[in-house]
Parts: sequence; C-alpha cells; structure tokens
Amino acid sequence: MEYKDYYKVLDVDRSASQEDIKKAYRKLARKYHPDVSKEANAEDKFKEVGEAYEVLRDKEKRAQYDQFGSNYRHGQSFNTPPGWDDQAGGFGGGNFSSFFENMFGGGMGGGPGGRRDNFFAAGEDVNAKITVTLEDAFNGATKTIRRPTGAAQTGTINVKIPAGITSGKKIRLAGQGKAGAGGQDGDLYLEVNIGPHRLFRLEDKDVYLDLPIAPWEAALGAKVTVPTLAGKINLTIPAGAKSGQKMRLKGRGLPAKEPGDEFVVLQIMTPPADSDKAKKLYQQMAEELAFNPRESLE
Repeated sequence: MEYKDYYKVLDVDRSASQEDIKKAYRKLARKYHPDVSKEANAEDKFKEVGEAYEVLRDKEKRAQYDQFGSNYRHGQSFNTPPGWDDQAGGFGGGNFSSFFENMFGGGMGGGPGGRRDNFFAAGEDVNAKITVTLEDAFNGATKTIRRPTGAAQTGTINVKIPAGITSGKKIRLAGQGKAGAGGQDGDLYLEVNIGPHRLFRLEDKDVYLDLPIAPWEAALGAKVTVPTLAGKINLTIPAGAKSGQKMRLKGRGLPAKEPGDEFVVLQIMTPPADSDKAKKLYQQMAEELAFNPRESLE
C-alpha cells in the first residue's frame, strides 16, 4: 500500500499550524468542489483533500499519523505495525482510501461510511454576548473582542456596533461560528447589552435624565444647561414647575428611522439648613408664604 502524504496533499509544511491547515483545506476544497470545479479529476481531488484534512485537523489523529510518517520514503509501500489497528481507536470511515482504512481502522461511527456521510457539513452557529457603552450605541463604534469558545478561529475579531442599536439586538458575523466540515463555517451571533450610564437611563430608544433644580428655579422659571448624548443644550424650565415633571427633547434619544427622545425629569432639591442664615431664611418663608403642601389631604 502506497503511503499518502497528507501534508503534500494540502500543500503545507509538516510544522504547519492548525490555522494554516484549515486555510489550505478551505482553499483546495473550493477549488475542487465537484459542483463548481471544471477540473477533470475534481471529485477524486476533493475526496483526497477532505481525507487529508480529516486527519490533520484532529490533534490525536495527526499525532498518530506523524508517529509513523517521519521515516517513510516517498512512493514506498506502507504497512501499519502489529497492533496498530487496536491503537487507532476506530477513526476510519468506509469511504476513505485503503491507506486511511489501514492506518485508522474502520467504522467512524454508525452505518455505511460512518462520519464520512456527514463530513462535508456546515458548521454550527455560536451565540455570545457583548456589552457596549451608551455612547457606543448612540454614535456607533468598532470594538475588538476575543473570539468566544467554539468559534471557527481563535484570537480577536473586530465588531462593528451600528449607531442606534438597542439592548437585546443581535449582530451577525458570517462565518465566525463553529468550523464547518467541508461546508461553510457557522455564524457568530453577538447579543448586545448596553451597560449602565452615570447620567442616563435607557428605555428602548428613549433616554431619561434626572435633572436637579433649585426651588426658586422651579417657582420662577429658569434657563439651565442639560447634557444630551449629542452634547449640552440650553433648556427653559417653566415657572411653576413641579418635581417629577417630564420635559421632552424630541429626537435626542438613540438614532433610528424614527429616533428616540430624551426625557428630562425635574427633581426639586431643597437647600440644606446648615447655617444660621439658611435657617433664618426658612423661618421667614414659613411665616410669610403660608404654604401648606398637605392641603390636598385635608
């Protein structure tokens, strides 16, 4: 039986990384795929490439293959040593070459062809979460994250956060899920969570801001500066404003075809009576204004 050099089939060095092996396989699988290739021997090449990848993509199989491949001479007959079939652990598959069958044994699991029947299958989708700031959701951003466990590749990936995204929405990254076995890789779906903000509360596309105001600003009216996600603006507080009153800033929420609004919630803050002067002023107000805040309860 002639030795099969799987590294040569994939055109990679024997020291090639798993990532290099995967890239080489995907390139050749596209080249020789029977549905698209015009090569005369495309189907045979496609099967040969798939067989090589089946061995080299698996660390255990690759190690066993390398154990007996280091001393071969190209083109020589290859015979597995006594007892090898027992060591191989049943990696084989009915539709692979005789070299593969002899090296790894028969029966990759269940029925004729075993795993070979499902080898050229698409990868599974992977779901993960990403937390972004409210400013990122408002302006849009590009974030660099570490790929989640189960993704087709390791390392980091850049994720584009679209302006106006809301919590619970998912960003789809095509081909970044689990690796496919001959078919396309699965997709990565990132569920967006918008983190808490020190000033604003978010409700869908609308943002809320609690705005502290002084009693005289509420009573007499005032012009004050308030923050928005797009920067500070001037806001007119109407005379006679009440605590809890909402003032709507149209279109100042998250951007969208119909953008959200910003709601400024007025909060009247009472100055502390922490000096003789402050106490005197409060006493004077009590005597001269004759104000009863519980009148409606009587």
